Amino acid sequence: MASLFKRLYLVFYPPQPEPTSSPLKFGILGAAAIAPIALILPVKNHADAVVHAIAARDQKRADAFAKKHSIAKAYGGPTAYQELLDDPEIDVVYNPLPNSLHYEWTMKALAAGKHVLLEKPSADTAEETRRMFDYAEKKGLVLLEAFHYRFHPATRRTKEIVDSGELGAITHIETKMAIPRGFVKDNDIRMSYGLGGGCLMDMGCYTLSISRYFAGADPLRVVTASADTSSAFPRIDIGTTATLAFPPLSSAPSAASPDATPSEITTTMTTQYRLAPRLGFIPQFPQVYVRAVGTRGEVSLFNFPGPWLYHYITVKTTDENGVTKTRTEKAYGDDGWTTYRHQLEAFIDKVRGRTPDHWYDAQDSVSNLQWIERIYEATGLGSRPESTAQIATD
Repeated sequence: MASLFKRLYLVFYPPQPEPTSSPLKFGILGAAAIAPIALILPVKNHADAVVHAIAARDQKRADAFAKKHSIAKAYGGPTAYQELLDDPEIDVVYNPLPNSLHYEWTMKALAAGKHVLLEKPSADTAEETRRMFDYAEKKGLVLLEAFHYRFHPATRRTKEIVDSGELGAITHIETKMAIPRGFVKDNDIRMSYGLGGGCLMDMGCYTLSISRYFAGADPLRVVTASADTSSAFPRIDIGTTATLAFPPLSSAPSAASPDATPSEITTTMTTQYRLAPRLGFIPQFPQVYVRAVGTRGEVSLFNFPGPWLYHYITVKTTDENGVTKTRTEKAYGDDGWTTYRHQLEAFIDKVRGRTPDHWYDAQDSVSNLQWIERIYEATGLGSRPESTAQIATD
């Protein structure tokens, strides 16, 4: 508990280093609830960054947000987003807008010559994602889809165990993100098809991403997929379960060994907004984990999206004599560094022309949306609607 309180204190009251003479100036599109934990607090702990401007559709909301978070400029009104993009002082744009607006405002930010840190999922379709990254490359700008969990030591340590051969040949990967009924209300934007909503878009992008990361490849096919739906929310999945087939890990034991490489790895990913209470009235705890099973053992990471808050890595192995051993590891990294702080470090390194400690390329983001679309197709719900925004890219 003492360690938890220390971590939380350092997250919300981070040490603030002396800033560089010309730090990167960030602008935020929309006064989103995620912005403080995802960007504002991590920036306070980085010497080469400052949040310089906020834009919101309402001036009072922009002013209140700027005052609360000590942000120098507040743009408000119907042209606020474009005014922020036109600000010559802004170097980087953080885009946490609703999914349906990711494509339009990321493309406009790139057109304005700004680097972009883009909330996940990157867009409503894989084609939109491809266009954004192609345009970023053409402009010589950095664009990153903010899968912050990928930058944390706990995730990377678990991946090391999966790849090490300690578990034998990997045969199955299971991921789950499920929350109790009541967290996502009926009027939440995540329940709007027109805004790119759906549980698979929101939480499923994480479960698919980490499945692909641990498998070290893209799926071969969707084996099965089903969605929980309601007539009140046409084309919205309240929860989705999918089984995918992946090629075997390249790091798996050779076929000559007792742990011969399987012909395929299966993955099961489950997301759910509304876990039913036990016995009809006892709320369930959130279920958030990833587990990889091999021929000689398994590893699981609890709370893979937020390991900075609390996590544990459990490894179970069985030797040739049938003796099972279990150990627990933790990998918090630097005190007070959230997944978002690790992500910010890598992002700024990339913008500054340095080699980040960890990175993933444009194709990773394109592939994630491509397979989200294929899972939606398999459930019968179909892709989210493509943006109608027309952005000149000359």
